Formats: sequence, structure tokens, C-alpha cells
Amino acid sequence: MSDETIFALSTASARAALAVVRLSGPACDSALVALGVTRLPPPRMAGLRTLAAPQNGALLDEALVLRFQAPHSFTGEAMAELHLHGGLAIVESVLAALSALPGLRAAEAGEFTRRAVLNGKMDLTAAEAIADLIDAEGGAQQKQALAQLRGGLRRRAEGWREGLKTLLAHLEADLEFADEDLPGGIGQKALDGLPALQAELSGALSDDTGMRLRDGLRVALVGPPNAGKSSILNMLAGRAAAIVSARAGTTRDAIEVAMLLEGVPLTLIDTAGLRAAGDDIEREGVRRALASAEEADIVIWVDAPDVADDAADDMARDWRSAADMRLANKSDVARPDDDGALRLSAKTGDGAEALLAALGRLVLQKTGSGESAPVTRARHVAILREVLAHIEAAQQADALELAAEDLRLAQRALGRMTGTVDVEQLLDVVFADFCIGK
Repeated sequence: MSDETIFALSTASARAALAVVRLSGPACDSALVALGVTRLPPPRMAGLRTLAAPQNGALLDEALVLRFQAPHSFTGEAMAELHLHGGLAIVESVLAALSALPGLRAAEAGEFTRRAVLNGKMDLTAAEAIADLIDAEGGAQQKQALAQLRGGLRRRAEGWREGLKTLLAHLEADLEFADEDLPGGIGQKALDGLPALQAELSGALSDDTGMRLRDGLRVALVGPPNAGKSSILNMLAGRAAAIVSARAGTTRDAIEVAMLLEGVPLTLIDTAGLRAAGDDIEREGVRRALASAEEADIVIWVDAPDVADDAADDMARDWRSAADMRLANKSDVARPDDDGALRLSAKTGDGAEALLAALGRLVLQKTGSGESAPVTRARHVAILREVLAHIEAAQQADALELAAEDLRLAQRALGRMTGTVDVEQLLDVVFADFCIGK
């Protein structure tokens, strides 16, 4: 428990109907008394109270006051909440009054959740899930964050750690109690169980759906000039985000537009047409188009029947075959010859529903349902790589003692995923992107 009491505005810093200021620490009750709350509400019961400035007794607000006793609070410490009217002047005056009280200080970013972790109210994966839940833009991101908040990833990590613990116990038993009446070769049998665990961890490491969903997907529209990529971008965005012209090569730079599909945030990217460019500007546009395609999670190849066939060009042929979806635009002009492509007329909207349905299926394929418990951060990936390296070393060790040490290191590394060990060393990384008041 910290001997400092912190406070922060936990709602948005803008004019609103309500604003909530939170306090956590041993001086919560004395701070309320200093603000003129002489009759403290019972714990977990809201009470309407008058707040006054400690310096001169000037009225600050009529507020709902909530108290939480340790350890039955979000942080595990004594806490209080002030539900204020949301005027900017009211909020500023209350925060100024709190900052003037001895023993109180403004909270740092993520400090409330950090205290909750330190006080055993949640593990590190749940703390990360809170940050993801706050940042969630779509329903799929929300589901994934809630699944992790409810312990999905923690349970997976603890299962792996318990598996290592059991294997290590058998290995240690073989080493420490060799003279006892133990089953023969119990240590080697423990090592024989490592490949199954290794395969499970490798599967979790190779599954990048959680990270894709957390970050959102980038969708690049790629194809020859004048195929209608900009028109398709405008159609999907529902606005004229890109300039459309009958002149080939109008798009010189990558244009990005955000949208939401299947609960997943997407960044649509309109790129310059792929062809042997004639001037420096167009060549740079083609270079950026290729870079956007390389970085994209989904590549849509756009072609049209009235566009010159540049399929003989290696660059165009490679991207057309590697694309996640092929789109034959301008079906209102002529029937495309390519039966493998999805037909669309960006001009009339014919085929738009089919395009959205196909793109939605691709999005779900890339990100999953959002309800599983995959790894969601680079920190998790780094830990799993370290664990797998130790497991591989244990399998190649020349002696059971060396294998046991590698399994101990693997178990310790897995503990860092949830914060079971070395918590203090991880906190700055985990809470680096938290907001104030959470």
C-alpha cells in the first residue's frame, strides 16, 4: 500500500454533464473532510454533499460522493469518487483544491491501475486489457479486450506455466531423490513431454490475429492506372476522399481513409497505378504504392476491362497473383473476362454489397472473432520467444541439471507475462500508454 494519496480527473477533459474525480490512498477521508464533507457517506453508498474550498470555504459544487474501503476497491486502497457537474470551471476548482491539500498529489498516467496490479487486484494482462478497452474503436476490439480482462490470456499463460512446473518437478525429483524408490527415468520422461508444450507455445506465437485486431488492419487498393481505385475508395468511405479523373495517373501519393467493418477498424489505402512510370513524381508514387502493398494486411488488386493489360509486367503480375482479393471494376462498361475476380461498378454501386461481404470475410479471417485469448502485444511475443529458446536449450542439454535450469528460466519468463515475478521491472512498459485517471 502506498502512503501517498493520488487524485485525477477520470472522465474526459471537456465540458460535459458530469465529471468524475477519483482519489486513492490513505488520505481520502481526510481530503473529503477538508473539502467540507463533514458527514461521510457509508462505503459504497452515494451521498449528495456540498464541496467547499479549504482555504476560504467558497462553494465549489454540489456533488455525489462515493467512498470505498480497502481492500474492496479498484486499487485495493481506500478510494473516493467525486461526481461533479461537468463544467470546466468546476472541475478546475476542485482539482486545484485537492492539489493544495497536504499528502495529496496528481496521479501519473495509469497510476490507479498500476496500484491495482501492485496490490494484487489484477494481473498485468488484465491491466493491458483495460488500456485496450479504452482504446477500442470497434466491437471486435471490445470483445477481445473484455476476453483478456476476464482472464483469458492469463489462464493460458498460467496453464503453460503449470505445465512447466510439473515437468520441472519431475526433473528435480530425479536429481534430488535418486536414491529413493521413484519410477525409473522420471527425469527423461519429463523432457519427453517438452515437445507437446513447445508446439502449443509455437502455435500461440505464430497466431498474430490478436495483434492485428488490436492495431486494426491496413487494406491497400493496388492495380494499374485508371482502374478505378480512387472511385472504390470513395465508395467505401462514403465521401469524396480521393480525386477521381479519367486521366490515368491522377493518384500520385497514398491516400488513407478510416472505416469500420465487422467491428474492426480498417485503414483503406488508395495507391498510385502500377506501371512503368514516365517521370520522377510518378516513379515515386509507384514506389510508395509498392511500399503500401508490402505493409498492408489485405491487398485488393483492382483491374478494369477498359484498362490496358499490363499483366506481362512482372511487377503487376506478381501483385495480382499475390493479392488477397481480385476486383474487376467498371462492370457497367463491359463484362470482365476474368471470371476469378469479383465484379463491381464503383460508378453505379452494382456489386458493392458483395465487395463488403467478401472484405468482411477477409477481415474476420485475419483477426478472428475477437473473443479468443491470443497474444496482443510485442511484450507477449518477446516472452514467448524467450520461453521457447529455453525449452529448446533444455531439450539439447547434455545433463539433467542443465535442462532443469533452462526450465526454471522458462517458467520465470512466463511469470513475467502476468506479473507473477519481476513486477516492478515491467510496470513502466505496461503503463506507458495509459491515460491519466485510469
